[in-house]
Amino acid sequence: MELATSVAEPGAEHNPRAVVIGGGPAGLMAAEMLGRAGVPTLVAEAKPSLGRKFLMAGKSGLNLTKAEPPEQFLTAYGAASEWLAPMIGAFGPDRVRDWAQELGQPVFTGSTGRVFPETMKASPLLRAWLARLSRLGVGWSTRWRWLGWQDDALLFDTPEGPRTLRPGVTVLALGGASWARLGADGAWAPLLEARGVELTPFAPSNVGLLVQWSAPMQARFGQPLKGVRFCAGRLQSRGEAVISSRGLEGGGLYPLTPALRAGAPLTVDLLPDLPLEVVAARLARPRGKTSLSTHLRKALKLDPARLALVMEFSRPLPSDPMALARRIKELPLHHAGLRPLDEAISTAGGVRHAALDADLMLRALPGVYCAGEMLDWEAPTGGYLLTGCLATGRWAGRAAAARLSAPPARAQDTKASVRP
Repeated sequence: MELATSVAEPGAEHNPRAVVIGGGPAGLMAAEMLGRAGVPTLVAEAKPSLGRKFLMAGKSGLNLTKAEPPEQFLTAYGAASEWLAPMIGAFGPDRVRDWAQELGQPVFTGSTGRVFPETMKASPLLRAWLARLSRLGVGWSTRWRWLGWQDDALLFDTPEGPRTLRPGVTVLALGGASWARLGADGAWAPLLEARGVELTPFAPSNVGLLVQWSAPMQARFGQPLKGVRFCAGRLQSRGEAVISSRGLEGGGLYPLTPALRAGAPLTVDLLPDLPLEVVAARLARPRGKTSLSTHLRKALKLDPARLALVMEFSRPLPSDPMALARRIKELPLHHAGLRPLDEAISTAGGVRHAALDADLMLRALPGVYCAGEMLDWEAPTGGYLLTGCLATGRWAGRAAAARLSAPPARAQDTKASVRP
């Protein structure tokens, strides 16, 4: 997973006008915008290399974005869609695809609308991106852990000892609080709270469920649930999940995380393409001496994984065909809650929208911008997360560059708004 990303541009750390803290997609995009504006910029990263979570995402194909109409795409961001709309409007799915291809990485769109690099890897894209940043004069220093402020200066713990910097602008792109080993540990939260920044507590998003399976379910561990529809509260999701030793996980469940976090019960429609009446009619066929489980398998063509769920969560099974059909169409999935925060793909919570102005600058800290997953928004997997990080990083980076180029009176206006 390692790339040669641990050496800063010579002298880059000595007098940067802009510092971006965090070397993930949001931070690198902010740095690109600053570099394009001719601003000497340093990216400070706590880990030994840049883009570690980006590279981890690439192990499963690097889903960059999703080809959807803008209005449909925005709905994935739930309550945050209104304030994210201008940012994603300026850098949505079409722009993300163009950006990747400009970096020499052709993309393709899958049957579900998901967009991937043709290589299906993150490392070629990251190498090309870092080469571009270097050409733009952006430098980076790794193993620089941000410790907050010392008076009015940024304080870092570095391999050479404590360092302070006083840039004209700072972009914080510190990630959420999941995958701590990749750098997103949420350690920044108390540093901002101490400066009066309003935060929403962290919570897991895009995370699996804990289920205490009975012994017979062990034979189904690792098997996928396909062709089903999950429901929780007002949310529905049609997609796959995997039965694991610890519970259920997969892209079919992840969009329901907000409702599950709020305590909504989870159900699954095991036959979403068949109307209730059709299922009941098939179950009403004579079965003779055939066992009920065999009858279910033959009459409804339930595969072993779906049949196992029926037996796990619905025994004793109703004898009435219509009642049994309703159970199969709305099977309750009892679970012990969400997996721990550090096992989540992403994080809900973070810097509240009310703490930011229209440029993503902190109202309590003029000249300090925030971007990426540290902001209080969430979205399901499927390209929405990465697009949101890139879009907010671009927005913050452009706004920070504009602040530096503005006349002094303009630069002091904390309510000024940039329209990238």
